[in-house]
Amino acid sequence: MKSVLVLEDGTYFPGEAFGQQGETSGEIVFNTCMTGYQEITTDPSYNGQIVTMTYPLIGNYGFNEEDNESYKPHVQGFIVKELCDYPNNWRNTMLPDDYFRKHNIVGIKGIDTRALTQHIRRFGSMFGIISTECGNIDMLMDKLNQKKSEPRNLVMEVTAKTPIHRQGSGKKVVLLDFGVKYNIIRSLEKRNCDVYVLPAFSTFEEIMSCNPDGILLSNGPGDPQDLPFVKATVQKLLGKKPILGICLGHQLLGLALGGTTYKLKFGHHGGNHPVKDFITGRCYITSQNHNFALQKDFSSDIEITHLNVNDNTVEGFRHKTMPVISVQYHPEAAPGPQDSAYIFDDFIKMIG
Repeated sequence: MKSVLVLEDGTYFPGEAFGQQGETSGEIVFNTCMTGYQEITTDPSYNGQIVTMTYPLIGNYGFNEEDNESYKPHVQGFIVKELCDYPNNWRNTMLPDDYFRKHNIVGIKGIDTRALTQHIRRFGSMFGIISTECGNIDMLMDKLNQKKSEPRNLVMEVTAKTPIHRQGSGKKVVLLDFGVKYNIIRSLEKRNCDVYVLPAFSTFEEIMSCNPDGILLSNGPGDPQDLPFVKATVQKLLGKKPILGICLGHQLLGLALGGTTYKLKFGHHGGNHPVKDFITGRCYITSQNHNFALQKDFSSDIEITHLNVNDNTVEGFRHKTMPVISVQYHPEAAPGPQDSAYIFDDFIKMIG
C-alpha cells in the first residue's frame, strides 16, 4: 500500500506502508543505532515522536518478548529504508510487520532515509505526518498543523499510575517514573536495591514516606519546563536524600538547582555519542535520547563533570556540597554500549 510522509515545512517523501494503516503525526527525529530497534520502539522517551532509523535494514533479527523496555511501544510512527520480511534469529517470535500491526504503529518504508536525516540535520527536527489514507499534501499539511497545536502532557501519558515495589535486600531507592526504561530498574536490581517506582505526580510527602536511602529521577519524554510541579518537588528533596538524575531527570534536577534548558536543533538519539568524563579523564561512548539540554549557567556550587565531545553540551554534573550526581546520557544503555553503567555504582556508593 502506498504511503506518504509530509514534514511541516512542506517537504514530502512517498513510500510504502507497513504496520497499521491510517495516519499518525508527531515530531520527526532520527536514531543512529544499528541494532536495538525493539528497545527503541518501547522506550517511553519517544512518546510523541516518529522515529527514523538511519541504518538501512531494520527487522533482520525479528521481535521477541525479552527486549521490551516498557509495557508497550510508545513511538508515534516508524520510518525505515528497508523492513526485513523474513528475520532469522533463534529468539525471534514475531515478524516485524506483525509486530507493528499488533501495536497499531503506522510505518513507512522505501524512502531515502539518508535524505530525510540530512534534511533534519540542516533544518532541525520538525513535526510530520504519515498517511496511507490521503495523498493530498495540502490537506495533510492542514491536519499536521492542527495536530501540532494540540497540547499533550507526554510524561503523564507514560508514567506509572500507581506505586510499584520491586523488593530487594540492599539500599532502598525511590525511582520517580517520568517514563522509565526497564533496564534502569534492572540495573538497580542487579545491585540488590529495594526499588519503589512512584508516579511522576508523587508529592514530597509521598516520596519521603517510603523512607528511601536514595532517589533516582528517571528518563522520560518532552520538555522539562512543562513539569513545574516536578521541579518544585525536586527542590524540596535537595539535601534530604542522595539524588541521581538520568536524561529528563538530569534536566529537571538542573532546573531545580537554578539552571536553564534549551532545545537542541535535532537532538541526540542513538548509541554512538562520545562523552568526556572530566573526573577520570576518560571518554565514553554513550546511548542517548533527548531533544533538550542544560545550559552551562550553573551556580558556583555545581561542577560540570561530563561534556559531549561532538557539540560541547552538558552531559553530567555534581553538587559540591550535597549528595547529587546527574548524567544526560543513558548509563543503562538498552540499546547501546554499556561503558557508563558505573554511574549506578557511584550512586550506591554516594548513598553509603
